[in-house]
Parts: sequence; structure tokens; C-alpha cells
Amino acid sequence: MGESGNAVRAAAGSTVTSLFAARAAERPDAPAIREGERLRTYGEVLERVRRLASAFEAAGVMAGDRVAIVSENRAEFLETFLAVGWIGAIVACPSWRLADPELDHCLSLVEPSLVLTSPRHEAKVRGVWRGPCWVFGDELAECIAGSAPAVARSVDPESPLLILYTSGTTGLPKGAVISHRAEIARNLVTRAECGLQPRDAFVAWAPMFHLGGAEYSLGTLMSGGEVIVVDGFDAEHIATLVAERPLGWLILMPGMVGAFADLLEARGIEPKGVRLCGVMPDLVPRADLARITKLLGAPFANTFGATETGNPPASAGVVPIGEAPEALPKTPSVFCEIRLVDPDGNDVADGEPGELWMRGPTLFSGYWDNADANAESFAEGWFHMGDVFRRRPDGTLDFVDRVKYLIKSGGENVYPAEIERVILSEPRVAECAVVRCPDERWGEVPIAFVARRDESLSEDELYAACRAQLAGYKQPKGIRFIAEEEFPRSASGKVQRHELEKRLGGEGS
Repeated sequence: MGESGNAVRAAAGSTVTSLFAARAAERPDAPAIREGERLRTYGEVLERVRRLASAFEAAGVMAGDRVAIVSENRAEFLETFLAVGWIGAIVACPSWRLADPELDHCLSLVEPSLVLTSPRHEAKVRGVWRGPCWVFGDELAECIAGSAPAVARSVDPESPLLILYTSGTTGLPKGAVISHRAEIARNLVTRAECGLQPRDAFVAWAPMFHLGGAEYSLGTLMSGGEVIVVDGFDAEHIATLVAERPLGWLILMPGMVGAFADLLEARGIEPKGVRLCGVMPDLVPRADLARITKLLGAPFANTFGATETGNPPASAGVVPIGEAPEALPKTPSVFCEIRLVDPDGNDVADGEPGELWMRGPTLFSGYWDNADANAESFAEGWFHMGDVFRRRPDGTLDFVDRVKYLIKSGGENVYPAEIERVILSEPRVAECAVVRCPDERWGEVPIAFVARRDESLSEDELYAACRAQLAGYKQPKGIRFIAEEEFPRSASGKVQRHELEKRLGGEGS
């Protein structure tokens, strides 16, 4: 196609930042980012983004370079996303919760040209990083004020925008590379399948170094909505927002659903309007699903995705308002292709467990500087998710478990999630996690950690429920009652099973 072909490709070249700029041109006075009492309009944010992009260029940041951010949620976090994207550079987002050696690994992996941090975490960053470092607040404000607005840059939509860190099999985080193209596709899929409207407001309380904070904030800004920045899960503040503001998707992590429902009830909150709530319903007690959806007047998202895939591959389902379903089958997205395969890469029959392989436009662009992980994860032209499902005759999918959580007990495969679903169906259970324990006879056996809502619940009652619904080899060989706050959690709210396994002293022997 020659020169005309280049022109055709250029016309399809929207990026996250260019779509945000288009929304700013349409409605410059519309609210864009609110943090506490401070509100900046789309026009104001665009001006700041262009000036910040110019400051980055003056500091030597070029297309393809990495800029790392180590900070709690702040408005400047989002402005940095957009400014870095404006010049075709990449934002790396390590967690501020990391220990110093872990943070050093994350920064060394991507070799940033510049690190941005907040006053709260400046000392931590400077303890492991000797390169250029800017601090949010007055220092960044001076950079913005002293810079002329950058002109528009031509950026390939396949260029990376974000590097979000995920857990690695070696124990060190991997950097998942997400392009402008993938972010745009993820936003389209989310709005198409979750019933969100372009100008819905989003409460960005989830850490912006994670998918839930970064991706849905950027999707909102690409669509013309308002992002309300909150520094972590401030339940009282978020409950007030629910009462005062119409919202799109209210993210609630599994470990906080019950307590937030209690707060809404105690305060008598009447929602202004919520379209969708929650994530990861499989990890939420069923009674809490019914309660929170009634209180918010919104269905619960029954999606299954990952940092590497976005909301797909199973992003089209919800738990209806007021329901506490025993099963939570996932509805595959129509915007991707999937396979369920056995360990040899052969497609499995309906009802048989198989690892989910996926391909589609929301997919990430591989792991940063990790050829071995990419070769393993993308073998045969599909992304291997590491999650096991069974396909029902109607095409929906039942989540079985992570491949890495599989317990091999006496030659049989035991998936912790199957046991957890039975225990979580008991209304007096607040939380449950099943982990492996070494056993001299069986090799490994499952042990259940359980938090009770009601101290009257006994081990015998839970054993009886498991016997009624699970095969003998899947029975937990031990139940440990602990307080709900004793469950170790990651920043995204997931229980850290390896920490629970450390508490087991050969109990299964």
C-alpha cells in the first residue's frame, strides 16, 4: 500500500492520551479528576499533562523510556500516566508496600530514566534508588508551572503504556506490559459487557499500581467521566460517595464486602445510583453477595480476568441483585477466543478440567525482559492463563482453581476452590482459604483456614457439609479457625496462601 498505507494506519492510531485529549476538546469544563475538595476539569488536566510531558522531555525522557511511580493514590499519579503516554514513554508501577529488596528488583528490572514518588514514600525510594527522582507536590508543581505545553506526538497504539507487576513463579514480580491498544480495547469491552455509560464516575480507591486502580481510571478518562481519587479503602468516605454521587462500577474486594455492607446498614445509606459492584465473587460468602447487591441496588460483577488479559476472558456475567447463588458460572466474553486444554495441550471435553488459553485484542504484550516467561506463557500462539475451568453444556465456565494451587493427594487432583465454595456456602462463615500441607501417607492434603461470623459453628458441621458435597479424597484433613483479620492479604485483597501454609507444622502427617 506504500505511502497511502501509512496514512491509513496513522488514521487508526488513537492512544489512551489522544482519546483523553479528544474528550477535553469536547468538554473542557467537565469534571475530570477530583481529590478531596480539589477538582480539576478536563481542560485543566490536559494543560497540566502537556506541561508535564514537556518537563519529562526536558529531563531526557524519550519514547520507550520508563518512568516509575512509587506512591499512594494521588491525582498526579493519573496525570503522570497521561503525560508519559503523550510522549510514547512507559509508566512502571511497583507497589509501595514492597520490601526494599523487592522494590529494588522492580526498579532494576525496568531501568527507569526517572522515578516519581510522594513525600510519604520518598525515604523508601531514595533508600534503594540512586537515579533521578521527583517528588509529587510542590516539586512536581514547579516542573509543571515552569514548562511550556508539549505539542502532540505521534505514538503507535502498540507502544507500551503501563508495566504492572504480577507475582512470579520465582518469587520475584514480573512486569506485565500493557499497550495503548490493549487499554483501549479493555475499556470498550468493559463498557459493552458491564453496562457502563461513558460519563459514569469512578471511585479510584484501589491502588493505582494495580489493574483496578489504573485501568478503570484511564478508561473513565478516555470516556469523559470523572475519577474520584481516594487514598485507599476509606469505607466511611466511600459510603458517603455512594449516598451523594451516581457511580458506575464500585470496586469492592472480597475481604471488605461484609464489613462495607454492615456500614451501609448502620448508616442507613440510600445509594444515589450504582450500576455495578464488586469483583471476584467466588471469594465472597454467598450471603454477603445478596446483602451488598440489595444495599447498593446493583448487580455484582461475576467476571474472571487478569492483569494480563483485562476483564476477559469471562467478562459478561453478573450476580443479580439479592441473589446468593450456590454456583457462579462465568460467561465468556464475545471479544476473545478461548480454549480449555489438558497438560499436553489437547482440548478437553465438557465437564473436564482444563487450563484456559486465550487470545484477543485486550491481551497484554508479554512480560518485560523475561524471554523464558514469554516463551512458556505464549506457546502455540495462545496466552496460557494458569487457571483451570470446566465448561458446562451451555458454554458457561466453572472456575476450578489456579494450576499452581493444585494439591496432589494420593495421586488425585484436589483444587482448593472446590472445598472453599462448599465452606463459604455456610452463612456463618466469613472467610475461607484452603492450602496444601505435606503428608507422609498422601503426599499432600488440604487444610482449611476459616473465619466464623458465629462462634456456634463447629468443625463437625463443616466436615459434614464437605462430606455431603465432595468426594472423599477432597475432604479437608484439618480445619483451623482464625479471626478474619488474621488472613494475610495482598494489595488486591487476595489471601496469600503461602503465608497460611507457613503456619502449618506438619498438621497433615
